[in-house]
Amino acid sequence: QVQLVESGGGLVQAGGSLRLSCAASRLSIFSWYGVGWFRQAPGKEREFVAAITWSGGSTLYADSVKGRFTISRDTAKNMLYLQMNNLKAEDTAAYYCAARNGRPIGTASEYDYWGQGTQVTVSS
Repeated sequence: QVQLVESGGGLVQAGGSLRLSCAASRLSIFSWYGVGWFRQAPGKEREFVAAITWSGGSTLYADSVKGRFTISRDTAKNMLYLQMNNLKAEDTAAYYCAARNGRPIGTASEYDYWGQGTQVTVSS
């Protein structure tokens, strides 16, 4: 059973940066996993942010974060990261780490494993 634990959320001013981390257990580089970040603001549906192939590093981004956010992973440490720069008020949400058996995609319902979430609040 894959387990995911996020950290690194907090309060930041608009234009600032944060780095989210996700500790991922039982993800083998010899298996085909897609891992990613989603976010959910109050009253809104969960939306895709970014995803990456656990073994090979191919990335996928939502248009709203391209050029500002960078997803990366360190398979030796079993860690997934999301570097968020030039944050905007509309980035405020709970951010979730997720994993699936298969290629990284942007559909939340296709992910099999989820973390508990970490809150990011951007003040304007």
